This record gives sequence, C-alpha cells and structure tokens, in this order.
Amino acid sequence: MGRRIATITILLMLVILAVAGIRYLYYRSTHAVSDAAFIRSDRLATLAFKVGGNVILMAKEADTPVRKGELLARIDPVDLNLTRERILHQIGALQEKRQAAKLKRERLAKTLDLEASIANAQIAQARSRVEAQGWKIRSAEARLQKLRRDLKRYETMRRRRLVAPDAVEAYRTKVRALSDEIAAMKAGVRALEATVEQARDRLRMIGVRRRQLDELDRQIAAMGETIQGARKELAAVEKKLSYTRLTAPFDGIVAKKFFDAPRVVKRGAPVYALVDPTKLYCQVLLSERKLRGVRVGNDATVEVDALGGRKFHGKVEAIAPASASTFSLVPRDIASGEFTKLDQRFEVRIRLDSIEGLRAGMGATVAISRSAGESLVTGH
Repeated sequence: MGRRIATITILLMLVILAVAGIRYLYYRSTHAVSDAAFIRSDRLATLAFKVGGNVILMAKEADTPVRKGELLARIDPVDLNLTRERILHQIGALQEKRQAAKLKRERLAKTLDLEASIANAQIAQARSRVEAQGWKIRSAEARLQKLRRDLKRYETMRRRRLVAPDAVEAYRTKVRALSDEIAAMKAGVRALEATVEQARDRLRMIGVRRRQLDELDRQIAAMGETIQGARKELAAVEKKLSYTRLTAPFDGIVAKKFFDAPRVVKRGAPVYALVDPTKLYCQVLLSERKLRGVRVGNDATVEVDALGGRKFHGKVEAIAPASASTFSLVPRDIASGEFTKLDQRFEVRIRLDSIEGLRAGMGATVAISRSAGESLVTGH
C-alpha cells in the first residue's frame, strides 16, 4: 500500500514537472525573455555650471521635486559684478570723452567755416574795391596827363606874356593835387592788396587747422571702436553672470546632489543630476537569438525586482537597427582572421502603460510576446 502511494506521488510529481516544463518551453517559444532590462528616463540630465567659481548656494536636496526654471545653485558673482562695473565705467568715460570730442569738432568746424567765410568775403570785397580804384586811378591819370599838357601850354604862353602868372600857378596846383590824389589811391590799392594777402594767409592757416578736424575724426572713430570692443566684453561678462545661476531645464526630481555649498568648482563639474519621472520607459538589451518574432507593437510584461516582482504592461516602441557593440569605442579587430562568434545584443524600447512607483535605474525582467510567422526582426 505504501509503495503504491509512493509510486502515485512520484508519478504525480513527474506529471507536474512535465506540465511545468512544457508550459515553460511553450512560454519561452512564444515570448522573448531577458533579465538585461532597466527602467530609463528620456529626461535624465547631469547639470553643471558653464563657469567656474565659488558655489555659495545649493538650493535643493536629493529627491526634491523642482520646476522648470527654478534656481538650483548659484556661484558667487562678486568678481564678475566688479568686472561688469569696471567695464560700464570705462564705457561711460569713453562715451563722455567721445561726445566732448564731437562737440569740439563741431565747434571747430563752425569756427573755421565762419573764419573762411569772412576771409573769402574780405578777399571778394577787397578785389572789388581794387577794381573800382583801378578805374578811378586810370581816369585820374588821364586827367593828370591833360593837366600836364595844359600846364606846359600855359607855361609857354606865360613866357610869351600871354597869360598871367596866377593862371600857370593854378594849373601847377591842380597837377600836384591830382598827383597826390592818384598816389593816395594807389596806396589804398596796395593796402587792399595787403588785405587780400592777409585774408589768403588766414585761409591757408584755416586749411592747416582743418587737419585738426581729421585728427578729431580719427580720435572719435578710435574711441567708437574701443567702446564697441568694451560692449562686446560687457556682453561676455553679462553672459558669464547668467551662467552663475543654475536652473532646472525641465520639471523633475533631483536624483543626486554632488556636494554642499560653499565649494569652489571648475567649469563643467557636475552639480546636480535631474530626472523627469514622467518620461520613464523600459530599456531591454535583447540577445540576437531571441529577436525571432519580436516587432514594434508587440505586448510586453515588465517585472520589476525592486517592487517585489510587481508586473507592468507595455508595448514594444522601437528596436535598434544596429547592435550595441556597433557603437563601441574600441571595435573588434578581425583583420587577422581570428574570429570568435559572440552573441550580440540589440536595444529594445518598451513604452509602459503605467509608471507608478517606478524609478530610473531599476532592474527588471521582461517578456515580449512574439508575432506568429515572424522569423527575425532587425529593426523598425
């Protein structure tokens, strides 16, 4: 009786094991199963400052939610602010100096234009008077010649006692008076010509002084270029000032805080790691031997180890078109002819129906249902 019970028990166990084995084999034939699966996030960023300096504020702790644009950390901006103030003072001083040079040039240009106008007017007026005096002198010289002829005639007549001596003396007086008048007019002409020459000298000096305008123009242009360079430097400093504030690029949770303030850091040193828990998916590294029948849209079951084997459901969203080793920094060298066949793995992305309780980095076991009639899918 005891042997019969034992035999029945053994047979029952064998049946159970056989059924379990058949179910296991069937499940494995209809599903691609892999333990190389992890929960990932599309938004996972390690944040760092774009400038180095003394970090005086670390506003968030690990596992703290943050909003996009919220201040996370800050570098002491005192040195950059001093540089900014120095550049602003330099720009202000240069602008005042440049404006003073512009006003000086404007006043000098007006003064030179006015002096040149006066000199040209004096030259024109003097030339006009010289021309008028020339006509008067020529007219007076013609009269003087006539008077001298008359005087000679009267002197001849006086020697013959045909006219009185007073008449001769009257003509002599007229000749002397007209000669003095002509001499005075010629002296006036010479004075006018001297005035013209003086005006021309002033014009030449004005031409020399106009070179000051060219020098002022060069100074103004040089100060303008200096101001432009200072403004570029100011823009660079203000950009660096904006880099002293580290803000969240998206809504998420602080995954890691790398240090506490105060601390001097270099540009690019990690400060915070930020993750968006709403952008989670499952990444599976699936063996090429298990790719048979796996295609985009297939159902998948994700069993998460950290949650006590809790199962999540989803669908295959994408299959990598190349194996993970294809992008290796040190590719395999098969030029020598030596070759060992290795099982390649392809990244499969699974979109989850629910992400409640999941965290980026959790490990999982994934079972992907195979499509009937499919032999191998290399990518979609």
